[in-house]
Amino acid sequence: MPDREPFTDLYEVLQVNPHCDLKMIENAYRHLAKIYHPDHEKTADVDRFSAVIDAWNVLKFPEKRARYDEIYRARNGHPEAPAEESELSGDVALGDAALQRNILMYLYKSRRENFAGGGVGAYTLQDHFRCSDDNFEFHVWYLRSKGFIEVTEAGTLAITVGGVDHVISLHQPKEPSRRLTDQSGAA
Repeated sequence: MPDREPFTDLYEVLQVNPHCDLKMIENAYRHLAKIYHPDHEKTADVDRFSAVIDAWNVLKFPEKRARYDEIYRARNGHPEAPAEESELSGDVALGDAALQRNILMYLYKSRRENFAGGGVGAYTLQDHFRCSDDNFEFHVWYLRSKGFIEVTEAGTLAITVGGVDHVISLHQPKEPSRRLTDQSGAA
């Protein structure tokens, strides 16, 4: 990475925070490479695909990443610090809610296809949704605490009756809201 070469913000290419861990970088790489892969009909982008691979080939190696971070800091100053827990945005909660719905739908489908053994291995589920260990454990804890999923005797994760009811309730048609003027008959 000589100084004469044009600078590319590899963290921006992978859409990650410069302070993130290797697992997050790997998840971003896999996700973006899949999207921009030349074989992907609707979202293929060879230039972006190449940039994602180049970023991964630097940031996956600790020694290359350390050298890159020196150049990054020299050009950009110190990367922004990770957000404090109190600064989490509502987008994080909305993303968590969407992921939890998707996990429940996946387990619901699995139970419907194989009622007696409808459990899914935790690793399979975590890999399918590309979650870090901590992120996945948080979602499993939450869904278990709500009674929506359980650990089966075989050690797999499965949706519960309460989880099935929750999934069904998410897909019930919403009644239109009624305004007070509609109920009173006066205009």
